[in-house]
Amino acid sequence: MRVLLLGLNFAPELIGVGKYTGEFAAWLTERGHQVRVITAPPYYPEWQVGRGYSRCGYRREVVAGAATLRCPLWVPRQPTPAKRVLHLLSFAISSLPPTLWQALRWRPDVVWTVEPTALTAPTALLAARLAGARACLHVQDLELEAACELCMLRRGRLHRALRVGYGWLLRRFDLVSTISRRMRRELARTGLSAERLCRFPNWVDTGTIRPVDQPSQLRRALGFDADQVVVLYAGNMGEKQGLEGLAAVADRLAANPRIQFVLCGAGAIRPRLERLMAGRPNVHLLPLQPCERLNELLNLADIHVLPQRRGAASFALPSKLGGMLASGRPFVVQAEGGELARAADAGGIAVAPGDPASMADAILALATDTRRRQRLGQRGRRFAEGHLDRELIIASYVAKMAAAPAAAAVRRSRWQRLGQHLAARPPRVLVAPVGTPPAVPSRRR
Repeated sequence: MRVLLLGLNFAPELIGVGKYTGEFAAWLTERGHQVRVITAPPYYPEWQVGRGYSRCGYRREVVAGAATLRCPLWVPRQPTPAKRVLHLLSFAISSLPPTLWQALRWRPDVVWTVEPTALTAPTALLAARLAGARACLHVQDLELEAACELCMLRRGRLHRALRVGYGWLLRRFDLVSTISRRMRRELARTGLSAERLCRFPNWVDTGTIRPVDQPSQLRRALGFDADQVVVLYAGNMGEKQGLEGLAAVADRLAANPRIQFVLCGAGAIRPRLERLMAGRPNVHLLPLQPCERLNELLNLADIHVLPQRRGAASFALPSKLGGMLASGRPFVVQAEGGELARAADAGGIAVAPGDPASMADAILALATDTRRRQRLGQRGRRFAEGHLDRELIIASYVAKMAAAPAAAAVRRSRWQRLGQHLAARPPRVLVAPVGTPPAVPSRRR
C-alpha cells in the first residue's frame, strides 16, 4: 500500500503529535508499505526550529524509513493566538504544491493527514480525489473546542460558522479517527456516519517503557536519597497543562522534605515556569530528555502528576498518560470526569482541576503508603499491556484504513480522471524541484 502522510509535526519531535506520526510511519515502512511524508521542520515543543534545519526552503530526507519532504514554516517566538493561526497557515500554504504533486505523480492509495492542523485537511482531501485514493483524517486535538476552552476563541457566530464548515469538510473524508470516546462523540455531532468514524488511541511501546527494579541512574545523578519520594511531571509545558498550579502544590508540601518535585520538558510557558519555581528547594527543572532516556526518566518517579486546566481536559486525552501507566508508577491526575478520570481507575487518583489542596493531599497519601503505590502501579501496567500496546492499536487501525468504505467513490472517480489528465500534462507551476519524488518502482503494491 502506498501512503502519503501530511502533517505539521513529525519525527524527530520527542513528544506530542510528531512522536505518534513518526512511529506510525515507521510501523508502516517496517511492514513493507511505501510511505512518503510531507511535514515541517521539527520545532515542537520548544517553538524553535531544530538545529540543522531551516524555517525557509524545502528539504528532502529519509526519516523512520519514509521519504520525507520538509516544507517552509514560520515559527513565532511568542505563540499568541493570532500568531498561532499565521504559524499554521504558513505550513498549509507551503505544503500545498508538493502534496498535490505527489498525488498526481506518485498516485498513493491513501492520503492521511492529522489535526492539528485542520488547515491541511482541504489539501489532503483534494490530493486524495486527484489520486483516486482514500482520504483519512486523524484528529489528535479538536482545535476549535480547545481554542474556546482556553479563551482563544469566543463562542459566537464565528465559532458556529467554523463548526459548520468543519463538519462539511469531515463528511468528505472516507475515514475519520480520533483518540478518545468523548472526541468521537463530538465528531459524530457533525453528521459523520458511524461507519466512517473510529477510535485510534495514542499507544505506548510496552516493551520499551517498562518498570525497572533497580533505582534509576537519573535519580542518583540528581542526588535523591533512597527514602525520598519523587513526584514527576514529564512532557509539554504549554498553556492547557496548568503547570503553574504545581507551585501551590509544592508550597503545601514544602514542610515534608521527603517529597521532591521534578518538572521535565519544554514548551511555550517554560520560561514563565522557571521564574515561578525559582527559590523553591523542593522543585527541580530538567530539560526535555532524548528518546533513549525516556524509560529511565519515567522510572525516576515514585508518583507521576498530570495537571490540567479546568475545562481543558474535556476533549483531550493527554498522550503522556500511556507512558505513565506503562512505567508501573501511580499517578495523580486533575480531571473533570470523562475518560481521563476513568483512566485514573487503572492506576492512579483523580482530583478536581484547579484545586492544589486536593492534589497535595493525594500526593501525600501516596507518598506515605508504599504498598498502595505498588498496587496502583502494577494495575496501571496491566492496563497498558492490555489496552494501549502499540502493535495491537496500529494493526487494528490500518485494517480499518484499508477497508474504509468508499463513500465518495463516484465523486472520487471524476476527480481521478482529472488527476490522470493533469499527471499526463502537469502544470508548469507544479514542476518544481521541491516536489519531485525520488525514483521508486512503478509497480504498485
